[in-house]
Amino acid sequence: MKEKSIGLLNKAVADELSAVHQYMYFHFHCDDLGYDLLSNLFKRTAIEEMLHVEKLAERILFLKGDVEMKPAEDVQKIHDVKQMLEMAVKMELGSANDYNKWANECSQNADSVSKKIFEALVEEEERHFDQFDKETENLTKFGDNYLALQSIERSKIIGAGRPTAQ
Repeated sequence: MKEKSIGLLNKAVADELSAVHQYMYFHFHCDDLGYDLLSNLFKRTAIEEMLHVEKLAERILFLKGDVEMKPAEDVQKIHDVKQMLEMAVKMELGSANDYNKWANECSQNADSVSKKIFEALVEEEERHFDQFDKETENLTKFGDNYLALQSIERSKIIGAGRPTAQ
Protein backbone atom coordinates (compact mmCIF):
# COMPACT_ATOMS: atom_id res chain seq x y z
CA MET A 1 0.00 0.00 0.00
CA LYS A 2 2.47 2.65 1.11
CA GLU A 3 4.96 1.74 -1.66
CA LYS A 4 2.32 2.56 -4.27
CA SER A 5 1.58 5.91 -2.63
CA ILE A 6 5.28 6.72 -2.32
CA GLY A 7 5.72 6.02 -6.02
CA LEU A 8 2.81 8.26 -6.98
CA LEU A 9 3.94 11.01 -4.62
CA ASN A 10 7.45 10.89 -6.14
CA LYS A 11 5.97 11.10 -9.65
CA ALA A 12 4.19 14.24 -8.49
CA VAL A 13 7.44 15.62 -7.04
CA ALA A 14 9.10 15.12 -10.43
CA ASP A 15 6.18 16.84 -12.17
CA GLU A 16 6.25 19.78 -9.76
CA LEU A 17 10.03 20.19 -10.03
CA SER A 18 9.70 20.32 -13.82
CA ALA A 19 7.06 23.01 -13.45
CA VAL A 20 9.25 25.04 -11.06
CA HIS A 21 12.16 24.97 -13.49
CA GLN A 22 10.03 25.70 -16.55
CA TYR A 23 8.10 28.56 -14.94
CA MET A 24 11.26 30.18 -13.58
CA TYR A 25 12.77 30.00 -17.07
CA PHE A 26 9.65 31.72 -18.43
CA HIS A 27 9.78 34.25 -15.58
CA PHE A 28 13.38 35.20 -16.44
CA HIS A 29 12.59 35.74 -20.10
CA CYS A 30 9.35 37.66 -19.53
CA ASP A 31 11.13 39.83 -16.97
CA ASP A 32 13.94 40.51 -19.43
CA LEU A 33 11.37 41.65 -22.00
CA GLY A 34 9.60 43.93 -19.53
CA TYR A 35 6.40 41.86 -19.33
CA ASP A 36 5.96 42.35 -15.60
CA LEU A 37 2.45 40.90 -15.30
CA LEU A 38 3.39 37.63 -17.00
CA SER A 39 6.81 37.54 -15.37
CA ASN A 40 5.24 37.81 -11.92
CA LEU A 41 2.57 35.22 -12.77
CA PHE A 42 5.22 32.68 -13.78
CA LYS A 43 7.33 33.46 -10.70
CA ARG A 44 4.38 33.26 -8.28
CA THR A 45 3.25 29.98 -9.84
CA ALA A 46 6.76 28.52 -9.58
CA ILE A 47 6.82 29.38 -5.88
CA GLU A 48 3.43 27.70 -5.38
CA GLU A 49 4.76 24.63 -7.21
CA MET A 50 7.74 24.59 -4.79
CA LEU A 51 5.29 24.53 -1.91
CA HIS A 52 3.61 21.53 -3.57
CA VAL A 53 6.99 19.74 -3.63
CA GLU A 54 7.36 20.43 0.09
CA LYS A 55 3.91 19.05 0.89
CA LEU A 56 4.53 15.93 -1.20
CA ALA A 57 7.99 15.39 0.31
CA GLU A 58 6.63 15.61 3.85
CA ARG A 59 4.11 12.88 3.04
CA ILE A 60 6.75 10.67 1.41
CA LEU A 61 8.97 10.97 4.46
CA PHE A 62 6.04 10.24 6.78
CA LEU A 63 5.45 7.04 4.81
CA LYS A 64 9.16 6.20 5.37
CA GLY A 65 10.03 6.67 1.70
CA ASP A 66 12.82 8.66 0.10
CA VAL A 67 12.13 11.81 -1.87
CA GLU A 68 13.38 11.63 -5.45
CA MET A 69 14.43 15.16 -6.39
CA LYS A 70 14.62 14.65 -10.15
CA PRO A 71 12.49 16.72 -12.53
CA ALA A 72 10.37 14.67 -14.91
CA GLU A 73 11.44 16.73 -17.93
CA ASP A 74 14.13 19.16 -19.00
CA VAL A 75 13.31 22.83 -19.43
CA GLN A 76 12.05 23.68 -22.89
CA LYS A 77 13.75 26.82 -24.16
CA ILE A 78 10.68 28.66 -25.39
CA HIS A 79 10.94 32.42 -25.90
CA ASP A 80 7.60 33.13 -27.59
CA VAL A 81 5.08 34.28 -24.96
CA LYS A 82 2.11 32.61 -26.66
CA GLN A 83 3.97 29.29 -26.71
CA MET A 84 4.95 29.77 -23.05
CA LEU A 85 1.31 30.23 -22.07
CA GLU A 86 0.15 27.32 -24.23
CA MET A 87 2.73 25.07 -22.58
CA ALA A 88 1.71 26.26 -19.10
CA VAL A 89 -1.96 25.51 -19.87
CA LYS A 90 -1.02 22.02 -21.08
CA MET A 91 1.20 21.36 -18.05
CA GLU A 92 -1.48 22.42 -15.56
CA LEU A 93 -4.19 20.36 -17.24
CA GLY A 94 -1.91 17.33 -17.34
CA SER A 95 -1.07 17.68 -13.65
CA ALA A 96 -4.72 18.07 -12.66
CA ASN A 97 -5.65 14.96 -14.65
CA ASP A 98 -2.78 12.91 -13.20
CA TYR A 99 -3.49 14.02 -9.65
CA ASN A 100 -7.17 13.13 -10.02
CA LYS A 101 -6.20 9.61 -11.11
CA TRP A 102 -3.61 9.29 -8.38
CA ALA A 103 -6.07 10.43 -5.71
CA ASN A 104 -8.34 7.58 -6.78
CA GLU A 105 -5.44 5.10 -6.70
CA CYS A 106 -4.50 6.20 -3.18
CA SER A 107 -8.13 5.78 -2.14
CA GLN A 108 -8.16 2.24 -3.51
CA ASN A 109 -5.03 1.53 -1.46
CA ALA A 110 -6.57 2.84 1.78
CA ASP A 111 -4.35 5.94 1.91
CA SER A 112 -6.84 8.72 2.53
CA VAL A 113 -4.21 11.31 3.53
CA SER A 114 -2.31 11.04 0.22
CA LYS A 115 -5.69 11.06 -1.53
CA LYS A 116 -6.54 14.36 0.16
CA ILE A 117 -3.16 15.84 -0.77
CA PHE A 118 -3.72 14.96 -4.43
CA GLU A 119 -7.26 16.35 -4.32
CA ALA A 120 -5.98 19.64 -2.90
CA LEU A 121 -3.31 19.76 -5.61
CA VAL A 122 -5.97 19.26 -8.29
CA GLU A 123 -7.75 22.35 -7.04
CA GLU A 124 -4.55 24.41 -7.12
CA GLU A 125 -3.49 23.14 -10.56
CA GLU A 126 -6.94 23.99 -11.93
CA ARG A 127 -6.54 27.51 -10.54
CA HIS A 128 -3.15 27.80 -12.26
CA PHE A 129 -4.72 26.48 -15.46
CA ASP A 130 -7.43 29.14 -15.24
CA GLN A 131 -4.87 31.93 -14.77
CA PHE A 132 -2.76 30.82 -17.74
CA ASP A 133 -5.85 30.21 -19.85
CA LYS A 134 -7.08 33.77 -19.19
CA GLU A 135 -3.68 35.18 -20.15
CA THR A 136 -3.76 33.11 -23.35
CA GLU A 137 -7.21 34.52 -24.13
CA ASN A 138 -5.96 38.08 -23.47
CA LEU A 139 -3.03 37.56 -25.80
CA THR A 140 -5.33 36.14 -28.48
CA LYS A 141 -7.85 38.95 -28.05
CA PHE A 142 -5.42 41.87 -27.87
CA GLY A 143 -2.39 40.47 -29.72
CA ASP A 144 0.99 42.09 -29.35
CA ASN A 145 -0.70 45.20 -27.94
CA TYR A 146 -1.23 43.21 -24.75
CA LEU A 147 2.51 42.66 -24.39
CA ALA A 148 3.35 46.20 -25.46
CA LEU A 149 1.15 47.62 -22.70
CA GLN A 150 3.03 45.61 -20.08
CA SER A 151 6.37 46.82 -21.42
CA ILE A 152 5.17 50.44 -21.54
CA GLU A 153 4.02 50.21 -17.90
CA ARG A 154 7.52 49.21 -16.84
CA SER A 155 9.04 52.04 -18.92
CA LYS A 156 6.72 54.54 -17.24
CA ILE A 157 7.77 53.30 -13.80
CA ILE A 158 11.46 53.49 -14.66
CA GLY A 159 10.99 56.88 -16.30
CA ALA A 160 9.36 58.19 -13.13
CA GLY A 161 12.40 57.06 -11.13
CA ARG A 162 10.51 54.41 -9.19
CA PRO A 163 12.10 50.99 -8.72
CA THR A 164 10.53 48.09 -10.59
CA ALA A 165 9.06 45.18 -8.64
CA GLN A 166 11.55 42.38 -8.15
